[in-house]
Amino acid sequence: MAPEKISENMVNELFELLASIENTEDMELLFADLCTKNEIEQMTQRLMAARLLLQGKTYNQVIEATDISSATLSRVSNAVKYGNGYKQFIK
Repeated sequence: MAPEKISENMVNELFELLASIENTEDMELLFADLCTKNEIEQMTQRLMAARLLLQGKTYNQVIEATDISSATLSRVSNAVKYGNGYKQFIK
């Protein structure tokens, strides 16, 4: 399905489905079907990078710990600085 054919309603359905999952085992089952192993690893890498940035680590320390690209780290850093998701959900 081409991106332009994905409606806001369809995206909301995805978020509602994710919100309805009650445990990590069920989430793991869904993500195994929904994402490739590489996509899951990339999301994990971004979460790790955000956690380290929130702990005050430098870009070099984050890259060394996560092997994240500098371009991706820059996007994560902007989300940490100006977004709300990482700050709200990473303790």
